[in-house]
Amino acid sequence: MDKKSEGGRDHRQRPVVFLMGPTASGKTRLAIEMAQRLPLSIISVDSAMVYRGMDIGTGKPDAETQRRAPHALIDIRDPEQAYSADGFRQDALDAIDKAQQENKIPFLVGGTGLYFRALRDGLSVLPSADSGVRAQLTARAAEHGWEALHEHLAGVDPESAARIHSNDAQRIQRALEIFQLTGQPMSRLISDKKPVALANPVHALIIEPTDRSRLHGDIATRFHDMLQAGLIEEVTQLQRRRRFSPDLPSMRAVGYRQIGDYLDGCCSYEEMVERGVAATRQLARRQLTWLRGERHAARFDCHAPGLMEDLVTTLDSVLSDRP
Repeated sequence: MDKKSEGGRDHRQRPVVFLMGPTASGKTRLAIEMAQRLPLSIISVDSAMVYRGMDIGTGKPDAETQRRAPHALIDIRDPEQAYSADGFRQDALDAIDKAQQENKIPFLVGGTGLYFRALRDGLSVLPSADSGVRAQLTARAAEHGWEALHEHLAGVDPESAARIHSNDAQRIQRALEIFQLTGQPMSRLISDKKPVALANPVHALIIEPTDRSRLHGDIATRFHDMLQAGLIEEVTQLQRRRRFSPDLPSMRAVGYRQIGDYLDGCCSYEEMVERGVAATRQLARRQLTWLRGERHAARFDCHAPGLMEDLVTTLDSVLSDRP
């Protein structure tokens, strides 16, 4: 594909913008409003919004909103399908190129830090997922348990096993899958391959709370609003799918897992609400910890009354460099 714009400038030299923040900080709402005022092309950076049918619990913009402000990388997988940071990176690079072909600023919005890092810094070259190998590993885990597979991983790749918790089924499966496909430990492949970073300059914007207790209140309100909007019915529909399993990566998303437990009779409604809010707050805490490590970013209070104008003013400086 031709990397030149009509003005002759290499697309790889043109900027992309990251809008990052914890869950419930208002990223999606802000992105939609900003896209009405500036030539932005929104690209979702959310590991749950990629799944069709997972709408309410992910805070996905509705169909009418997406018609007004299209979001790339939403509804691109069925919940039964795996999706990885590598898959996201390839999809995001395509979406960035498409946006720049249309002479728009790629505007990557979300809270999945691993995806942002994979896009910006690159990933080691590892084999793609293999459904057959994964099915074999899942069957072994069903018979022996993931702790037993973790012990096997410690024998073939002790470095990876030391980094992966014995209950982290997804990462244990991936490490063993790579070993079976290549005959080499994942840790060695990672160290041998130099990641390829994003060629475009990145302008990072972070929205975060100065008062964390206020974000906690927003999280509780948001979870209750999602329940009122039909989140339990949404999870019920997902459970009726032919290839549904509670162990699917998609079902590990915050809210879906807790409601799944409630529907399976593992907890009361009140316990489900309490667990759902607590899990969302824990997610926000992890996201804020990751965001603190982002050193080259402009930071904004997500509750500031003049937030929108501040963001637009900051982006104007990015747009002024465009050809």
